[in-house]
Amino acid sequence: MEKFVINGGNKLSGEVSISGAKNSVVAILPATLLAQGVCRIENIPNISDVTYMLKMLKSMGASIKAVNANTYEIDTRTVSSFTVPYELTRHLRASYYLLGALLGRCNSARVAMPGGCNFGGVRPIDQHLKGFEMLGASITMEENAIVNARAETLVGNSIYMDVVSVGATVNIMLAAVKARGLTVIENAAKEPHIVDLANFLNSMGADIRGAGTDVIKIRGVSFLHGCDYSIIPDQIEAGTYMAAVAATGGDVLIKNVVPKHLESISAKLIEAGVQVIEYDDSVRVISSGKLQKCNIKTMPHPGFPTDMQPQMSVALCLAQGTSIVSEGVWDNRFKYVDQLSRMGADIEVNGKVAVITGVDHLSGAPVKADDLRAGAAMIIAGLIARGRTEIESIIYIDRGYENVVEKFSAIGADIQRVEFPDEPAGVVRTA
Repeated sequence: MEKFVINGGNKLSGEVSISGAKNSVVAILPATLLAQGVCRIENIPNISDVTYMLKMLKSMGASIKAVNANTYEIDTRTVSSFTVPYELTRHLRASYYLLGALLGRCNSARVAMPGGCNFGGVRPIDQHLKGFEMLGASITMEENAIVNARAETLVGNSIYMDVVSVGATVNIMLAAVKARGLTVIENAAKEPHIVDLANFLNSMGADIRGAGTDVIKIRGVSFLHGCDYSIIPDQIEAGTYMAAVAATGGDVLIKNVVPKHLESISAKLIEAGVQVIEYDDSVRVISSGKLQKCNIKTMPHPGFPTDMQPQMSVALCLAQGTSIVSEGVWDNRFKYVDQLSRMGADIEVNGKVAVITGVDHLSGAPVKADDLRAGAAMIIAGLIARGRTEIESIIYIDRGYENVVEKFSAIGADIQRVEFPDEPAGVVRTA
């Protein structure tokens, strides 16, 4: 087993380059199942979510060639299976995108319910299944939590999303892209990775319009070819480094970003007293002195992203005054607060609202990553704490951050990845 060990107190300075977007790549890799040709995809982050998605594609018969660490050539013409077992899907929530991609490819899919982060109880896929049914598929649930979706022919339809759902929007797009006729998704998600997926599919010959708005129109095509494509930069990885610089103080140039994707994050940092300077494809974050209190409410894009809530909450732990953070997307996304309390944070949670009263300092402690973004928050907490912080369950962090130790070390953090032995039977750790 591994953990991160951080000695806090260092200001961050220098430059860091952002990797390809996790939320884009886990949708785009399944989309290669729709292509009758080779897809060459660049700027793929080296993270465990990608590793497991590639394993799933290989298990179905895809041919995958690594050109370099961040570029792959994927040929799915040899895929012969439309079943994905739980042994693979349990590692990755985004494995449910294989349902839409396989339906779009061959009108049939059998995929076990996925795993991944669990910070808000069960994440239902009812909106996904509703969309499939509106396109003409029949859905049955089999033993071992397998979803079986089949259709004689997929036919375009008007689909209204009862709630804004990124996952359901992606899955319906994948299923509809080769359906007969016109599909209209209303109340669609508008996140940057929705636009990235649409651009990728259009590069293969799809006809998708309106991505990035709440109405997406998809006119089905009969054939999609291979293409060359580069994944957009990761909005949340960039935001995580921005929050870390804000919390620790310092001056860091964050490169390979789309500044427009970061506007809601930049706005809150500026409100908290941080200087954010935008360039064409980078942002410079300069922080000095104590942060000022500010209130945050997470919302679907273009609102403040829920995936940045834990990282910003940590930064506000040392801010002057009292900040209120409201979670407007997921239930029970404040589990990580227990870990921060161990370090001396003053946070009171009431349902989907956290009241954060700034304290003088945090103290290093043994903590754990409850999920991917909570894990990123624990890194930031360790960076600003006095003394030594040890973070366990870092498998969650590796799901979405490429070379996180190397990147933070390069800008002045004292962070190491170390191995530690498994506990003997009967020993319970307190972290």
